[in-house]
Amino acid sequence: MSTGELLNIEPLELKFPFELKKQISCSLQLSNKTDSYVAFKVKTTNPKKYCVRPNTGIVTPRSTCDVIVTMQAQKEAPADMQCKDKFLLQSVKTVDGTSPKDITADMFNKEAGHVVEECKLRVLYVSPPQPPSPVPEGSEEGSSPRGSVSENGNANGSDFTQAARGFTERPESQDKSAEARALISRLTEEKNNAIQQNSKLHQELELLKEGSNKSRGGVSFVIVVLIGLLGILWGIS
Repeated sequence: MSTGELLNIEPLELKFPFELKKQISCSLQLSNKTDSYVAFKVKTTNPKKYCVRPNTGIVTPRSTCDVIVTMQAQKEAPADMQCKDKFLLQSVKTVDGTSPKDITADMFNKEAGHVVEECKLRVLYVSPPQPPSPVPEGSEEGSSPRGSVSENGNANGSDFTQAARGFTERPESQDKSAEARALISRLTEEKNNAIQQNSKLHQELELLKEGSNKSRGGVSFVIVVLIGLLGILWGIS
């Protein structure tokens, strides 16, 4: 932060997260330390490369003003990511009630006797922020998730959450278990029906055998009776 008599300027280094073919912006904050109106003007050594809004303005007493500096999209990266561009911020007291449209170049002319404060600003290129790495869902397919244990012997809650998610996210195994249970129930029912049918057939076969034996016994009795009658008849004759 610059601590001049008129303005506090923050930051003193314009840091741009450099990316090719992309416009990049950063901001300056100007704080008026006085009870007077302060006019400011921003200059750069490379005006075609940067856009400053506003590049001139008024900071009212004890107030702040934000300045946005935008670097145009670059087609090539500089060597070693070094930048020699610089900015110069000039500030001067002015009469109360001055508006930005009243600002003239002569107000910042030292030779005209104006007291002009100047602050030089550097330009730095920094690496763009890296996106967060994705959290792995678990180990290889087919392996069960494991919970890790911290130094005090307690399992990490996030590991248990991942393990629970691994079990709940496998509906196909649950479906297969349900199908297996239904198949076992159906086969058991068919087995019981077959046993009952076999028992019924066995009973009917026994009944048929008993009926056949009874039929044979009746015929033998009739034959015996007939032989006896014939014997009687032969004796009479």
